[in-house]
Amino acid sequence: MNRQCLPLKNNLDRICPHYFSLVQYDPQLTVKKNIVDLLKLKLTTMKNYLLLFVSLILFNSCENDKISVIHPDFEKNKEIAIKFIELHNSENLEAQAELIHEDLDWAPPMYGSENYGKADHIEAMKMYHTMFDNIKFQADYWLPGVDPETGMNDGSVRTYGTWTGVHTETGKDFVLKAYHPMAFKDGQIIGGGDYFDFGGFMASFQE
Repeated sequence: MNRQCLPLKNNLDRICPHYFSLVQYDPQLTVKKNIVDLLKLKLTTMKNYLLLFVSLILFNSCENDKISVIHPDFEKNKEIAIKFIELHNSENLEAQAELIHEDLDWAPPMYGSENYGKADHIEAMKMYHTMFDNIKFQADYWLPGVDPETGMNDGSVRTYGTWTGVHTETGKDFVLKAYHPMAFKDGQIIGGGDYFDFGGFMASFQE
């Protein structure tokens, strides 16, 4: 029996009809293969998302640890800061001076002023003691400070609060909002500053 072969479109080969009786197209097999390929793709995508999610959690955890861990010296330094302000309240200048480091770098509140050292800061505190009576500081917060370069807790202390007292010359009461950061070395204050409206504060006693 003669079997006719059909030419392929490119005429490079010929194929006989009886070949189709040996190899037949199975649509179910193709569908199964497509499903398997799709599942593999979905699993790969899910795996990538899971790895990204875990990486983000670990990164955030590390960043939170940097911020949340309290420096071991914070509580000790906070007590020194509180004592320093209490001594200012009682106008005990000599005891205050003992808590100031010889290498103090302090930012005064006056506009355009430059940081000064221990001797100048003692003179500034003496001026406040002379100009005001019944000085009191009511802290709203005592917070840990951070290293400006690393953003990590470094044992420094920040306080936000309100000063009250009486201007000795005029007898006027005052209420003054202020912010005071303090850095420490060897149990003494080595850095920080007074942040409040000094100009407006002094002008209020001339009204």
